[in-house]
Amino acid sequence: VGANLVGEVTTREPYVVPADGVRRFTVAALDLGIKSMTPRRLAERGVETRVLPATSTLADVLAVRPDGLFFSNGPGDPATADHQVSVLRGALERGVPFFGICFGNQIFGRALGLGTYKLRYGHRGINQPVQDRTTGKVEVTAHNHGFAVAAPLDAAHATPFGQASVSHVCLNDDVVEGLELRGPDGEMRAFSVQYHPEAAAGPHDAAYLFDRFADLMAAHPDRRAV
Repeated sequence: VGANLVGEVTTREPYVVPADGVRRFTVAALDLGIKSMTPRRLAERGVETRVLPATSTLADVLAVRPDGLFFSNGPGDPATADHQVSVLRGALERGVPFFGICFGNQIFGRALGLGTYKLRYGHRGINQPVQDRTTGKVEVTAHNHGFAVAAPLDAAHATPFGQASVSHVCLNDDVVEGLELRGPDGEMRAFSVQYHPEAAAGPHDAAYLFDRFADLMAAHPDRRAV
C-alpha cells in the first residue's frame, strides 16, 4: 500500500511500434510497465502504437493525434497515480476512445470516481475464470494483480463522462475484472480489464478485447484527439 513504482519501470523516451501492413489507427500508449506483447497484439490489427513515458502530460498525448488512448499494466498502488488519473480524465472529457489493462483498469476506475483497495492475497497465475457480462461468456484468463477496483456489481455509476458499469467479474470471488463507460447515446466510449488478454504464455480467450478496441476507434472517427 502506498508504493509508487511506475517511475522505475516506464520507458525514458517515447518510441513507436508500427502496424503490421496498412496502418488503420494510431494509439497513444502510456507505459506504466507495458508488456511488449501488447503493442504486438495491436499491430496485428493495423494499429501503430506510440509508447509514451508515464510522466507524459495530456498535451503530450494529444500531440500524437491518436485515434485512441491505452494505459498499460504496471506495479504499485493505484492510489499513487494521481498524475495518470488526471491525464485520463482530460482524455475522457474529449471523448477519446480508451482501453486499459490491469493498472490501467485501476486508473480508469479512479478517473470514473471509484475507489481501489488491496486484495488480501491478490490474483496470480493462469486459469482464472472471468465472465464477460457483455456476452455472458466465461473466459479462462491470466492474472497478476494485488489491487482491485471497488465498484457496485449490479448498478451503473454516474460520471461526468457518462454511465460506468462493471463489465467483467471474477467467478472465484466476485472481484471486479473490467469496467466500461457508455455515453448518453448508450454507445461504449471506453473500457478496461484487470487481467491480461495479451498474456504471451496463454490463455488467449480474451484476445478479442483488442478487436473491441479497434471497433471502438472505428465507431468514433470524429473523436480523434486534436
